[in-house]
Amino acid sequence: MSKLIFVNLPVADLDAAKAFYEAIGFTNNPQFTDETAACMVLSDVIHVMLLTHEKFAQFTPKRIADAHATSEVLICVSEDSREGVDAITENALAAGGKEARERQDYGFMYSRSFADLDGHIWEPMWMDLAGFEAATAQQPETADA
Repeated sequence: MSKLIFVNLPVADLDAAKAFYEAIGFTNNPQFTDETAACMVLSDVIHVMLLTHEKFAQFTPKRIADAHATSEVLICVSEDSREGVDAITENALAAGGKEARERQDYGFMYSRSFADLDGHIWEPMWMDLAGFEAATAQQPETADA
């Protein structure tokens, strides 16, 4: 069986957060959704649990970070193409998200970054591994002094 990843995120407004994630391509799994939590599925192995602050607080003794003011985590997700990176980012912006930084384009790697309604930062990226290997193979070797 494949390992699954569940990213747990505290949200101020569960219905708004659920709508945001649906707008960027996640689907809701009603089996694990109630008035305190929503299980949003990105792929067979990647799930995001949106939890009300009250629910999230049941799992940690620590104060919940204000992700609008503090970096807590950067969630990087691969896309199949540059167009996929642009599509999820544009959908996020249209659904109320904010661009978190300028796009990064290294030729073999392309990424953008957006914050969801609660400030959690997502970084969709595409990488051409063959292009990366070619680019790094052309770098001059450094000599130790």
